[in-house]
Amino acid sequence: MVGEGVLLECLSHPDIEQVLVINRKPGGMSHPKLYEIIHRDFFDLQPIEQQLAGFDACFFCLGVSSVGMSKEEYLHATYDLTLNVAQLLAKLNPAMAFCYVTGAGTDSSERGRVAWARVKGATENALMRLFKQAYMFRPGFMKATPGQKNVKSYYKFLAWLYPIGRALYPAGFCTLQEVALAMINIARRGCAKHILEVKDIVRLAKASA
Repeated sequence: MVGEGVLLECLSHPDIEQVLVINRKPGGMSHPKLYEIIHRDFFDLQPIEQQLAGFDACFFCLGVSSVGMSKEEYLHATYDLTLNVAQLLAKLNPAMAFCYVTGAGTDSSERGRVAWARVKGATENALMRLFKQAYMFRPGFMKATPGQKNVKSYYKFLAWLYPIGRALYPAGFCTLQEVALAMINIARRGCAKHILEVKDIVRLAKASA
């Protein structure tokens, strides 16, 4: 859901020349700016390595819920997978901006009681050591972009809560459009902060050109 929302905004933004998407299966979208690679194994990127060079930014929106997963499985699918991709991109594009979607409640200390938050915190910390321009996005509840197809059913049922939540607790609610625009603006101009909460995301999305 996050990846699709970010992709739609990137394709419509005038400052973006090309978008490369790596999918395990065809995404079903066609656009003059869009180039798609179908590659099933994210732990073995050697076959497509040469196609990943020359990019200014990576918007890493891949992620899974920890529900129903063991600690080892979640660590492998979150930390190991992300770092496998990031290490290759850092070698090919060391100056790129790497924007990583984590989540509200991520544990930067890596010592808290919540396992998923520790794993996300460890992933964030490793990325910030790897890239000079690494930015950790911690959105809360995100409102989908109109026209999206990959939206969880419970998001559709809870959509009516968004305007209420935004009004009463703005630190916990943002739109996917705001997430995407904040990423684009950071890729263009950088940002002094490297860990971005919801209020930071909303502010960056409104940044002037």
